[in-house]
Amino acid sequence: MGDYSNHYRGKRKYSYDDGERQTEDDYHYHENKAKCSKTSRRDVAHNNGYNGLGDYRRHSSASPSSASSASPISSDSRCRSREYTEKDRKRHRKCRSRRHSRHTSRSSRTNSTWKHRHSHQKRKVIKNDEEGHLVYKEGELLNNRYKMIETLGQGTFGQVVKCKDLKRDTKVAVKVIRNIAKYKEAAKTEIEILDHIHRTTSHGRLLCVRMLDWFDYYGHMCIVFELLGQSVFDFLKKNHYYPYPIEHVQQIAYQLNRGVKFLHDHNLAHTDLKPENILFVDSTSEHYKSRTIRKKDREIRRVLCTDIQIIDFGSATNDDEHHSKIVSTRHYRAPEVVLELGWSHPCDVWSIGCILFELYTGHTMFQTHDNLEHLAMMERILGPIPSSMIKRSPKSKYFRNGELAWDPDSEDGLAVRQQCKPLKRYMRSSSELHYQLFDLIRKMLVYDPKDRITLNEALHHSFFT
Repeated sequence: MGDYSNHYRGKRKYSYDDGERQTEDDYHYHENKAKCSKTSRRDVAHNNGYNGLGDYRRHSSASPSSASSASPISSDSRCRSREYTEKDRKRHRKCRSRRHSRHTSRSSRTNSTWKHRHSHQKRKVIKNDEEGHLVYKEGELLNNRYKMIETLGQGTFGQVVKCKDLKRDTKVAVKVIRNIAKYKEAAKTEIEILDHIHRTTSHGRLLCVRMLDWFDYYGHMCIVFELLGQSVFDFLKKNHYYPYPIEHVQQIAYQLNRGVKFLHDHNLAHTDLKPENILFVDSTSEHYKSRTIRKKDREIRRVLCTDIQIIDFGSATNDDEHHSKIVSTRHYRAPEVVLELGWSHPCDVWSIGCILFELYTGHTMFQTHDNLEHLAMMERILGPIPSSMIKRSPKSKYFRNGELAWDPDSEDGLAVRQQCKPLKRYMRSSSELHYQLFDLIRKMLVYDPKDRITLNEALHHSFFT
């Protein structure tokens, strides 16, 4: 199959280094996606029956309006005679203190779950780096329970730390959010959604990562998960971008479709599906070691178990909630999002189509940092964009006379023609299973979202039957 780590060569090469999979445009997307309307999220949580966790947005149950409306008691009415002594004043203050204590007790019982999830450790000085990430030492405890071992990864929202749960004597993954307000709000949204998901009885929930616990650690929202294996992207990268066997693509695709269909059935769009957010369930080293072959003096591995779970629900959006203009990481972003035509569940289907292509070929379908180039790549691989979408798009600057304003003979145009080719030309074999996979991918990558295959239809596609 060749060395897939060097698939793109020359001036137009984009490496697969971790830092280069997030463009400046994507950075602004991640910066903005945490700014969804708090009022909107509160209303949605209330309308959808989110109990308990949704309550953490409340403040103290004592109402300022009720306090101001209470009839003030003048000092004259308290001191009804000149014989009102200092002893009486002390007794009066003591009585008021008892009443206040009873009121506070009632308030605390009605406070949200959020108020009770603050760390119970004694106040101590903790360190944050300049970006708001928690600085810790190996062996330190989170919430007097989770012993920190090592950092598994770090991203826009925070870091994931491998910990030992001292209560259950098991290894867990703790997502420690940056101590910045907008990321904390996004974490609270993820907690709401994860809690809602796992309150359901559908088997589809088993394909979504399970939240075990959550708490606030001195301003850092922490979410505790089962410890899973590496992502399908990390495995691909460590395997020198050697493609997954088509049988593995089939197994991963079926689970991914089921898991995301479960979200859609519960009026949720994930909006950030990508190989990094799909994790193998098995975290043991034996999961990868057998069935190796030699290819150009490199060890090519195969996974023994393809069971997966979907992670990162910080961008998940309810159907009735405010929809940000831009969603999804660049490489997996649907055309209706690029053209700012509005989006819904079909944007997830597009992302899945791009993911399946990447697992099958070993490289990203749309390796670009630019909207116009992205659209040019789409046309090169999938054919022309429908005129109906062009006419409705506010992005008229991308088009001229009803066609994409792109010069195929320019330096950029030649690079796209060299890098991309019509979809069917990526098939490694003409066997029936390969043909069925590409038929499914093509239906997932239909431009118009209303004509795109649904996940219910995809699960009944011949690729899975």
